[in-house]
Amino acid sequence: MTVKRIFVTGASGCIGHYIADLLIQKTDHDLFFLVRDPAKLQFNYQSRPGITVIQGDLREIEQVGRLLKTIDCAILTAAAWGGAEETYDTNVTKTIRLMNLLDPSVCQQVIYFSTASILDRHNQPLQAAGEIGTDYIKSKYQCHEQLPKLAIAPQVTTLFPTLVFGGDHQKPYSHISAGIKDVIKWAKLLRFFQADGSFHFLHAQDIAQVVLYLIEHPIQVDEPHELVLGNPPLTVNQAIEEISAYLKERIYFRIPLSLQLADILIKLFRIQMAEWDRFCLSDPHFTYQYPISPNSFGLVNYCSTLSDVLKASGVPPGK
Repeated sequence: MTVKRIFVTGASGCIGHYIADLLIQKTDHDLFFLVRDPAKLQFNYQSRPGITVIQGDLREIEQVGRLLKTIDCAILTAAAWGGAEETYDTNVTKTIRLMNLLDPSVCQQVIYFSTASILDRHNQPLQAAGEIGTDYIKSKYQCHEQLPKLAIAPQVTTLFPTLVFGGDHQKPYSHISAGIKDVIKWAKLLRFFQADGSFHFLHAQDIAQVVLYLIEHPIQVDEPHELVLGNPPLTVNQAIEEISAYLKERIYFRIPLSLQLADILIKLFRIQMAEWDRFCLSDPHFTYQYPISPNSFGLVNYCSTLSDVLKASGVPPGK
């Protein structure tokens, strides 16, 4: 196996930790992790030779410009989540700048993380995401619009994660996994309701498996360079049933929750909703075509079901 020089951003995040762990444990590649605060790294970056931690900010990416010219593969998971100016600067301006600093004659592959929130159910860019999305979603939409113009564009594989689970005592929790305890707390009540909606999810360990596979099997020119990351779609009702079964909470009856009822509750409790929130509520089916997981490449998924996720999250099954 040819040793590659791999540059990684966002290694201190949830997905970044899982990717870093697999790269360190399963490969001999030379790894370069750009992180703002090395103290946040919970993986052992001194476990083998060929690992370099660079303390720096994506917003000052020019400082590693010389190094980027020598990189064979870049994995870009870093993102800013809030504040319009910082989010645009990080997620668009500096991310594009980083890709422009790579040498297209040297860099064989760029694995760039976007978000499935900017796509419609046909995997096409969703115009509303660029118009009324959150600062984060808008910036991801805007960056995606600029990718085809780059010199490195033919080498870019864009990944669109759906709902991401992950995290434990050695890795930071994803936004979704951080709320699992609250879901379990309300499970006794939720089991008695029905709601229209559907979604995909994938555990960060499975995302890391996909990334590792793509590094060793780069997508060819004639293959799709945009991949939605997720298990097959799951309805909200199926999710409630699966969680209830795992916790051994019987479902005796179910009350349908309609959009009209949701609207009444929003007004009754004076819940503040942004335009993007209302847009999402109007069509609660967050599903996409051809979702990718390790299974897609003949590998074994770490978490294929919500029961797997609950078990991996340390939630004890019901008695």
